[in-house]
Amino acid sequence: MASINRSAVITKLYKVLKRHFQPAPPPPNRSLFENLLFAACLENSPYAAAEQAFQAVSTALFDWNEVRVSTVKELSEIMKAHPDAGSAANRLRRSLQALFEANYSFDLEAMKKLNLGQAVQKLSSYDGVTPFAVAYVTQFSLGGHSIPLDSGAMGSLAVVGLVGEKDSPKDGCAGLERAIPKNKGIEFGSLLHQLAVEYHANPYSTNLHKILLEVDPDAKGRLPKRQTKVEKKPEPPAAPPAAKTGKGTPDGKFAKADVKGKPADEKKGDEKKSVHDRKPDAKKSPEKGPSEKKPEEKKSDSAGKKGAPAASHKQAPSATPAKAPAAAQPAKKPAAKPPAKPAIAKRKPR
Repeated sequence: MASINRSAVITKLYKVLKRHFQPAPPPPNRSLFENLLFAACLENSPYAAAEQAFQAVSTALFDWNEVRVSTVKELSEIMKAHPDAGSAANRLRRSLQALFEANYSFDLEAMKKLNLGQAVQKLSSYDGVTPFAVAYVTQFSLGGHSIPLDSGAMGSLAVVGLVGEKDSPKDGCAGLERAIPKNKGIEFGSLLHQLAVEYHANPYSTNLHKILLEVDPDAKGRLPKRQTKVEKKPEPPAAPPAAKTGKGTPDGKFAKADVKGKPADEKKGDEKKSVHDRKPDAKKSPEKGPSEKKPEEKKSDSAGKKGAPAASHKQAPSATPAKAPAAAQPAKKPAAKPPAKPAIAKRKPR
């Protein structure tokens, strides 16, 4: 945007702000140190809430050193009137800590004797002192012309095209102090701050967009837009994992364990192993005779006697298929012994 257009936009912004807001009353006569702490409360906050939070923290504790050693949580409870008490308490405590470590006191009036550039540079070097606080102290304590800008003000100026969307308060707004005269700086700063508070509180406000479009009708594409929420489809519930009761089988399933906790496939393996390890018995040959042997006699015959050939019997079918044995040859029957001749009793001599 050209320089003449920038000045025209700033001038138009000033006129629009005066139609929608009233200038804030001038702040009470405070010291440079007090203005620095009040600026920490005023950033991104309405004037009334910042004043109430500043008064609460300055009266609830004994002195500023006690405020320095307090925790952020304790200060946030005291400054509960602030819309963002946690951030304000953090800025306040960090500023007090930095000032104490640098000066071992909270008296900064000697800084008014320095050159404006030196004073601004020294204030900016303190941890916790933001660019908004430096500009506020410059305007109200050092007699300089600097308009305070916080994140809400930078967002508003970005919509009307005066700053970039990614610019921060540290970058400032080029040409703002040149377009606004020094005698109008306090009034313009208070009006712009009220717009900035609305932007920070709700950047999607219809009233806020109306004010910004009055300044620049072509800024519709730069207005903050709500991000549409993409509804995620509910994922189907995951199937419960199958209970593992044994080792995996080739088909991917798990075999049930037997009563003793031993998997079925291991049991089958044991049976197969026992079948192979067992030597095949000879087939039993049926005995001919009118009478059959009793179970006890059969059991004794299967055990075998010394020197007697083992009787052959058919192998019982196993649960699992076993390798077919070699060509089975019929067991040879033992040769029948000739019947013994009856012994002739010798006669005794007479």
